[in-house]
Amino acid sequence: MMGDLIAGLFGKVIDRVWPDPAQRAAAAQAIAELQQAGEFKQIDAELEARRQQAEILAKDAGSDDPFQARWRPFIGWVCGAAFAYNFIGLPVARLLCDIAGHPLNIGPADMSEMMPILLGMLGLGGLRTFEKLKK
Repeated sequence: MMGDLIAGLFGKVIDRVWPDPAQRAAAAQAIAELQQAGEFKQIDAELEARRQQAEILAKDAGSDDPFQARWRPFIGWVCGAAFAYNFIGLPVARLLCDIAGHPLNIGPADMSEMMPILLGMLGLGGLRTFEKLKK
């Protein structure tokens, strides 16, 4: 979006500075090449950051230290248990207590702090960012 705005601005400047169509086309081509090179640099930087993160994850998973190698599965199980509690355990417990005549007055767990962790672990946060960048 910003690149289109800048390209449009440069297009207007090129039209005024170079009235000759051949010079104008050459200048427009040079600006397009610069813009494309900038986009490639951004993509390369993003890919490099993801490659480095993948290396870190591989080292974590292959570690002999149980705390380093197992912290992701632990967080996954904690998030899964909270989901099970909120969407399966609590509704079933409320239903059974209501049938037994003893209403259960317990609220669901607050998922607002857990959801970013879970979605990040599932990779949905990164995927959504990628979609936003690609429009």
